[in-house]
Amino acid sequence: QVQLAESGGGLVQAGGSLRLSCEGSGRTFSRYAMGWFRQAPGNEREFVAAINYNGDSTYYTDSVEGRFTISRDNAKSTVYLQMNSLKPEDTAVYVCAGGDRGRVPAMNNEYTYWGQGTQVTVSS
Repeated sequence: QVQLAESGGGLVQAGGSLRLSCEGSGRTFSRYAMGWFRQAPGNEREFVAAINYNGDSTYYTDSVEGRFTISRDNAKSTVYLQMNSLKPEDTAVYVCAGGDRGRVPAMNNEYTYWGQGTQVTVSS
């Protein structure tokens, strides 16, 4: 059974930084694309960032471009989301997701596996 476990969320002031981690188990982690999504109260889940199987291709939503960095350490079966210059509008539950191919999925619903989420709260 594939499991994804997020960690690293917390409370931070605007302008600060957090580093989220997502550790995968149950399959060969290095073969699959990974992504980060977030969901704020009253909003639908939105795409944040994604990375292909070996980390040589990354993608970001416009609102986080230049502030967030997705990376992965396949030896540790872990994907990271470094979040800098955080804004109150970044407040959400951040969820890790895994695909079934090495290439990043073109659509959000093509991700197959989902973590439980970790809360990120940015105060103004």
